[in-house]
Amino acid sequence: MTSITVKDLTVAYPLIGVRAGDREMVALSDISFSLDEGDRLGLVGANGAGKTTLLRTLAGLIYPRSGDLVIEGRVQSMMEMGLGVNGDATGRENVRLRLLAEGLNWRDAEAAAGPIEAYSELGEYLDLPVETYSRGMQLRLSFSIITSIGADILVMDEWVGAGDAAFKDKAAKRMDEMVENAGIVVLASHNNNLLKRTCNKGLWLEQGRAQAFGPIEEIIDQYAASLKSSS
Repeated sequence: MTSITVKDLTVAYPLIGVRAGDREMVALSDISFSLDEGDRLGLVGANGAGKTTLLRTLAGLIYPRSGDLVIEGRVQSMMEMGLGVNGDATGRENVRLRLLAEGLNWRDAEAAAGPIEAYSELGEYLDLPVETYSRGMQLRLSFSIITSIGADILVMDEWVGAGDAAFKDKAAKRMDEMVENAGIVVLASHNNNLLKRTCNKGLWLEQGRAQAFGPIEEIIDQYAASLKSSS
């Protein structure tokens, strides 16, 4: 069973340009919530509220300064998909390198590579260095690799699409399948309709602090009301 337990989580960044230890920016302060198998959490809040920092912390890209974070299950982050791609290596080499990094042995990586390469629709470009790819081609390659790797917990900063119109249709279908198959999903988005369609729970963040946690529609309504009252 997958689960996420966050208690009194605080994340701080040192400020660049000042002496070490003198100053820091607290990005998240005393965040607490828990998620169980089947939960889909939507993160709500303005830019700079701390949503991306929370996602990165859940993905293990950032370590908290204090508090407890207990995760049961394997986390797959859909953020910064190009991270770890070797521009000097070919597309085919990158596919295998990523699969090996995920813990597959060479034989299993070789067997898994074919379907990933076919899904990417990059054809002969797979034999060229990734640094020669367009941004869209790089995204298609990364998307094809990452979405082929199963995960218990899926972490996303906005819904992921990749490539031209035809490929985006494929990508949308695969994203729906990943969300359906994941034990837990944590999604940050400014698209309220997407959050209502995808999530059952919501967390409203403001200036790094949790304002409310509960059913997604209630959280969206509370956040919307706060925007009206402040305008």
